[in-house]
Amino acid sequence: MKIAIPIADGKLTTHFGHCESFALVDVNPTDKKILKREDIIPPPHEPGLLPPWLAERGVNMIIAGGMGQRAQGLFAEQCIQVFVGAPADTPEALVGNYLSGTLQAGVNACDH
Repeated sequence: MKIAIPIADGKLTTHFGHCESFALVDVNPTDKKILKREDIIPPPHEPGLLPPWLAERGVNMIIAGGMGQRAQGLFAEQCIQVFVGAPADTPEALVGNYLSGTLQAGVNACDH
């Protein structure tokens, strides 16, 4: 399983489509362990570009602070699950909490 997290200054950012980079975290969901993390720079922001771009990189899930309904639908079309309302924390902490079942969803920080 590969989880993408939009980051800025080392933590999750609420500005999904305008993040500095994505942390791509490979995990073993059976063992609930992080295997590898790679940070990649996204292409310049364009509506509809990120879903296929992340799918090409093997992403199955996104942990986000916020994301609009249209974007969530585009990710669903790429078979990428979206968790919205995550707190601003490090990718390792967010993934660890997700794997342990303790990641709490707050308010979707995106209004479009």
